[in-house]
Amino acid sequence: MDLEIESLSKALEMETQRRRELQAQLDRANLGFEEFVSTAAHDLRESLRDVAAFSQLLAEDGAGAGECVDRIRQGAARMQSLLSDMMDYWTIGTSEGQSSLTDMEAVLDRALMLSRPQGAVLTRDPLPCVRGDFHALTRILHHLIQNAIQYCGRPDPRVHVSSERRDLEWVISVRDNGPGIDPAFQERIFGAFKRLHGKEFPGNGLGLAFCKKAIESQGGHIWVTSTSEAGSTFYFSLPAA
Repeated sequence: MDLEIESLSKALEMETQRRRELQAQLDRANLGFEEFVSTAAHDLRESLRDVAAFSQLLAEDGAGAGECVDRIRQGAARMQSLLSDMMDYWTIGTSEGQSSLTDMEAVLDRALMLSRPQGAVLTRDPLPCVRGDFHALTRILHHLIQNAIQYCGRPDPRVHVSSERRDLEWVISVRDNGPGIDPAFQERIFGAFKRLHGKEFPGNGLGLAFCKKAIESQGGHIWVTSTSEAGSTFYFSLPAA
């Protein structure tokens, strides 16, 4: 009887600890969701204010109508882009059965069609087949290549895509010749709405956050190494096919 009571007591203790861990995870998720919604609402309100203000100017004074219309269109485009990126971010990894045999050569070809890296030199090494979702991986490479070109800050942007086999994984890398990223910000940039640049560069601060969530949902990991004035290299790992 004593052994049975002791066994039940241990089982109850383990279940209690498991419930505490689940509650802690839920609390962290709720906190992250509240922060995400708060930041998104702020950005949407800012664009809506622009649309409302310039609509009012247009109604009151027909002079300068062209500029007002342009600003209204820009505000609407920002809202549309933000809502689209938010949907992509929150829906990634929610459906089952996404992972399959995927040719990263085909993924890169599709990503380049989306990125259209005009004026940039892009080189590539042979890429492998991995276990992953084709569409999500296309978006990931699209974001990484687009960022490498957009934030290069020099007239001759160069991007190199390569791969390396590490045990049961493939590591894909995207290297650029940009200004580099300060070590203090190399983890921060993967957070939702975390940006290192002001409004002089377009974007919603969700591109790298999407990459991180998408890679982790497929059993991989993403990170960056960088040297000041010597460029950055973004890496992500995926299970080998």
